Amino acid sequence: MSATELDTVEARTATDDKRVNTKELRTARGLIFPAVLFLILLTQVPFLVTIGFSLVRWNLLYPNDRGFTGLSNYASALSSGDLWPSIVATVLITAFSVVLSVVFGMLFAVLLDRQFVGRAVARTLMITPFLVMPAAASLIWKYSMFDTNIGMLNWLARTLHLPVVSWSTEHPLMTVVIVLTWQFTPFMMLILLAGLQGQDKGILEAAQVDGAGTWRTFTWITLPHLRMYIEIGVLLGSVIIIQVFDPVAILTKGTGGTKTLAYLLYERAFIGLDVGQAAAYGVVTVVLTLIVATVALRTLFKVFMAGGSR
Repeated sequence: MSATELDTVEARTATDDKRVNTKELRTARGLIFPAVLFLILLTQVPFLVTIGFSLVRWNLLYPNDRGFTGLSNYASALSSGDLWPSIVATVLITAFSVVLSVVFGMLFAVLLDRQFVGRAVARTLMITPFLVMPAAASLIWKYSMFDTNIGMLNWLARTLHLPVVSWSTEHPLMTVVIVLTWQFTPFMMLILLAGLQGQDKGILEAAQVDGAGTWRTFTWITLPHLRMYIEIGVLLGSVIIIQVFDPVAILTKGTGGTKTLAYLLYERAFIGLDVGQAAAYGVVTVVLTLIVATVALRTLFKVFMAGGSR
């Protein structure tokens, strides 16, 4: 075969491959298009409507006083004095809940990584709190644990002759953090347990042969191995907990420094009945959440890339 004929065959092959790739690309886009369209209709259209409401003066208590107001709702939201305390409350609740969840999740992951009779049942029971609906979990803790008269914590306090504590009023921030920690500890435990089971057992056996104790093995070998999993748990947990509403609404109703951004939005919309200002708070909350999520995802990608390059 001459060089000219060989070039012609290669050109035809390249053209055929390009057609096949174009056809596959179109097919893939066609399959994804319904999901993308549904996602846009479900998320972006309501957000655009919210932005439109945020530019309108609209209080349901004064239905006739309605009109375009520009950015005044945003100016009111930023200068009202409620936004920044809500940001502080959201950060504190998120930070304490995530840190405690990681600590307890690590403890339970280490315990459940050991071989013992009934380990499968214990793992199933341990993830149960994460499967409970947030509202149901908050109600369980409010009446079964924190209640002044019938709560188990105050029953234990009376049994030990300790002072009775009104948790929701005396320690509101701690109350919300306890419930969130109880609910998200299984989430962290699952992530860390996956990391422990992926650890090379040969390295641990070599450390034992060399005479390294349990604590030294954990701090020098296991903990560095779990660094990537801890970061993933912290980032995902932060993105989820920053949007939590149910424990605050059911346990404290935003009192005692627990008025988070989600509860502030609810308060403006369903208590103050100010649709325009509530929409402005909603847009500000979404923007702040997107900033946190963007930073978290970028850090998460770096963690994955660092893990893949090891």
